[in-house]
Amino acid sequence: MREYISLVCKECSNRNYRTPKKTQQTEKLELNKFCKCCRKHTAHKEYKK
Repeated sequence: MREYISLVCKECSNRNYRTPKKTQQTEKLELNKFCKCCRKHTAHKEYKK
């Protein structure tokens, strides 16, 4: 089963993206994405609601 999580920018702390994640995974998801507020590619970390 999949669960939706939000991705938070590490630099400005804005929640920019929502993505599905398998519920069996225990690792925290971290991706490089474009941040609209910082206007550059930054690391985005998993944030659960």
